[in-house]
Amino acid sequence: MAVHLCIGEVYGFSVFNEPLTRIVGITAPAPEMDWTIPQVGWIYSIALMMLGLSAAVLGKWVERRGPRCAMLGSAVCFCGGLLISALGVHFHQLWLIYLGYGFVGGIGLGLGYIAPVSTLMKWFPDRPGLATGLAIMGFGGGALVGAPLGQELMGYFRSATSTGVAETFGLMAVAYSVFMGFGAATVRVPAKGWRPDGWEARGLAATEAKFAVGVDRAWTTPQFWLLWAVLALNVTAGIGILGQASLMCQDMFGVSATVGAGFAGLLSIFNMGGRFLWSSFSDKTGRKAIYCVYFLFGAVLYALLPWTQQSGQQALFVAVTAVIISMYGGGFATIPAYLRDVFGTHQVGAIHGRLITAWSLAALIGPQLVNYLSTARKAAGVPKAEAYHPTLYLMAGLLIVGCLCNLLVRPVDSRHHLKEGGVA
Repeated sequence: MAVHLCIGEVYGFSVFNEPLTRIVGITAPAPEMDWTIPQVGWIYSIALMMLGLSAAVLGKWVERRGPRCAMLGSAVCFCGGLLISALGVHFHQLWLIYLGYGFVGGIGLGLGYIAPVSTLMKWFPDRPGLATGLAIMGFGGGALVGAPLGQELMGYFRSATSTGVAETFGLMAVAYSVFMGFGAATVRVPAKGWRPDGWEARGLAATEAKFAVGVDRAWTTPQFWLLWAVLALNVTAGIGILGQASLMCQDMFGVSATVGAGFAGLLSIFNMGGRFLWSSFSDKTGRKAIYCVYFLFGAVLYALLPWTQQSGQQALFVAVTAVIISMYGGGFATIPAYLRDVFGTHQVGAIHGRLITAWSLAALIGPQLVNYLSTARKAAGVPKAEAYHPTLYLMAGLLIVGCLCNLLVRPVDSRHHLKEGGVA
């Protein structure tokens, strides 16, 4: 939780977007000198792309060196990236921020994201869904800490010659390094074969205990790519709406920007809570069943959203969207336990690292689907309130495809299992 609450700050990076466009002008963007929103937006995109890529490339290293080393590496990269970004703001060099927050910091995101997951599943073999929900809930809640903290610090450091962004990056680097260092110092890996007192493996846990699949074999199986598609489609549908939640609420119901911001904040809470509640529930239902709920129930709710706008049911729109986003968060938290059920715990962290490249792709596709489709419809003269309707139906369709992929997942063929001596 200590590590994920820190690196989850990336979800709150949008508070820096507008201040970064007036580093020279201070009170207003300086023409031809300050950066634009599209230029600044690449910082966030690079960071998320590097999260997936670094997790995929460094997953085996994380498994080999253990969570403590990985968490320390995450702290060095993520906090070091913030310090490099502070220099980039100070010298007004955007490439330094791309390098710092985007590239170096993104590597820290990838290391910190996967490091606690396999460790927690080893401590909680009886409740793997709850275990991964605990960790990944922290990542979803990082914006609840990082966004207001960044806003307050920029206000404190703001002056006639500074927007306060550089100073905020520097102080956040120091503060986050303390909490991430605490996480690294306290983490432990249980002894091989450790089990909770009085617990005997049954059901999926008993089956999983009898086999293991190495990461290099896992990602050659159809099960891996089906689960990759499951995550990609779930995230594509959810992240597009989450990224445009405030503007969508304003356009569809004509509310103020303040109300739209409050709506976005509410969704962050449901995103965080869903990661814990839905993934914990999967320990009772099984992972395939809970993903069927995410996809089928989610598709129905997406298809319902246009009706809530047409009938003026604002409260129902908020409630339906909150449930959708809770299942989006639940999908993130449940996938590591799903991988454990299919491939065993042997290198589940490394397998998870390669799988979340699906997140990197979805983070690019989902927001663009919403942005381009809604913008094109507005330009064609469609009222703002109705501009999102086809996009919402498209998201429902993506979830149906995701459900089909989920239903096709079968146990891994025994030829992929590790034999004695650790070879397949």
